[in-house]
Amino acid sequence: MDKKGRQTHILVIRLSAMGDVAMTVPVLRGLIDQHPQVKVTVLTKNPFLPIFSGLENVDVFEADVKKRHKGLVGLWRLYKELKTLQIDAVADLHNVLRSRVLQKYFGLSKTPFAQINKGRAEKKALTRANNKVFKQLKSTHQRYADVFAELGFPVNLAKAKLLERIQLSDKVLELAQQDIKKWVGIAPFAAHEGKLYPLNLMKEVIRELNNTNKYKILLFGGGAQEIQQLEAISKEGENVLNMAGKLNLSEELALISNLDVMLSMDSGNSHLAANYGIPVVTLWGVTHPFAGFYPFGQPIENALMADKERYPLIPTSVYGNKLPKGYESVMETIIPQQVVSKITALLKG
Repeated sequence: MDKKGRQTHILVIRLSAMGDVAMTVPVLRGLIDQHPQVKVTVLTKNPFLPIFSGLENVDVFEADVKKRHKGLVGLWRLYKELKTLQIDAVADLHNVLRSRVLQKYFGLSKTPFAQINKGRAEKKALTRANNKVFKQLKSTHQRYADVFAELGFPVNLAKAKLLERIQLSDKVLELAQQDIKKWVGIAPFAAHEGKLYPLNLMKEVIRELNNTNKYKILLFGGGAQEIQQLEAISKEGENVLNMAGKLNLSEELALISNLDVMLSMDSGNSHLAANYGIPVVTLWGVTHPFAGFYPFGQPIENALMADKERYPLIPTSVYGNKLPKGYESVMETIIPQQVVSKITALLKG
């Protein structure tokens, strides 16, 4: 508490991307639970606002970086708006040009401002082709927690609780065609080709799961092209349903929180599901869990990785945006039967 007896109000900055934003959730839950005197306002982009709806004592402030808060003048306007919230300290979990400009502005009022150390040098060592240092790096969750520790609010991630399951609306229940089958979420897409499981192999996984007649397979994605592809896949099996383009993010999160298992690439959906404690099977191509982006609280056995002996440059980058020549088929070393076995074992367990 400060001298006025009110709560300590921390502004948390994390603007993008969805996976990185989702990874703040268990850390914020730990912060709020372990430091009840703290109130949090998260500064993020409009599409991500629902990600924080399950957190008590956490407000969200929209950063309109395309219009209202664009450029230096826009960021000054944003700073003035944030100042009215009586911010006591700032936790910058993004550390990009925009947040560094805000750091300068908050410096004018001597507001404590801590920034994430992204570990760029060690990530470079992990992903370079020559003299690669192949070892587990600090998790992004821990890097976030370190920022709060710097402000005087350490977070014990081992004690951080997960979000509670959300009750489904009639609309979502109708779309998912509720029955007694177990629900398998599949999010087959990722931002970069190097993280993408070939669609023909993913169709094999879906076919095998569908043919057991024990599971409902719910497909997740976004964007017109992905929706079109998922619609086509859903027509190939009676137990396969496309959810993409039919739900807003709040409804999608509610559905994810009720899954029995999620199959995802190294992408945002893995983190959204992990935040609710849903078992997540992740597929890894040219990226690797060692970079620190593994879903929170998930056993490492749930990660299926491409053959590093055949592709020794793995990981080639942190985000999967570097695909060296000859590495185009890296994901094909994960065979569909391996994926199906892992999913069915978790469902039986």
